[in-house]
Amino acid sequence: MSNIKDVVKAAEGEIFDIELEENILRENQRLANENKRLLAKHGIVAIDVMGSIGAGKTSLIEKLVISLKDEHKIAVLKGDLTTTIDAEIIRRQGVEVVAINTGKECHLDANLVGKALQRLNLNDISLLFVENVGNLICPAEFPLGSQRRIVVISVTEGPYMVLKHPFIFMNADIAVINKMDLAQAMSIDANKLGADVRKINPKAKVAYTNCRTGEGIERVIEALDF
Repeated sequence: MSNIKDVVKAAEGEIFDIELEENILRENQRLANENKRLLAKHGIVAIDVMGSIGAGKTSLIEKLVISLKDEHKIAVLKGDLTTTIDAEIIRRQGVEVVAINTGKECHLDANLVGKALQRLNLNDISLLFVENVGNLICPAEFPLGSQRRIVVISVTEGPYMVLKHPFIFMNADIAVINKMDLAQAMSIDANKLGADVRKINPKAKVAYTNCRTGEGIERVIEALDF
């Protein structure tokens, strides 16, 4: 129980943030529904991968691509502010990658994803990974039309990461707790992080990974349940 009594909180409807105005969110949802219908028409399973900068999103997708590319026709949409560095990393695995640069925006939205889908031959894809911009706040408010959502966190982000950012876990299908090789050095109880996820979202599956080596990737694939 916190001993801090003087905490300022906004009343409902009092936060002034143009980006999160109701009409923008409603329009994003409409476009996300369009994306979902388009993907379903072509029989594509789309997976939205979210998490902080450096949590291991790109490494996770790369390892998933390596494990699944012989069984599935894979493409990747890679969101970033300005560069294509991570997109090139994934492209080395022989799959089609479309880079999406958001400029100053802290998340992908359904409109940008819809434009990126136009760059792909959807008839040649069965599995699509969408890597969101590194952020644990904004992406939660902007569905993209995917069938599944993964949130990646790293043990290096501290013991309270899940509790500090509960909203992104509420609609997550899978939480990936990454960099398990560093848990002991960081004095982090990874099982407690997993318990925090389940407390927020009892339906979420939890997988523990070291995406640098590929440890735990099979558990993520099982959790995706294609």
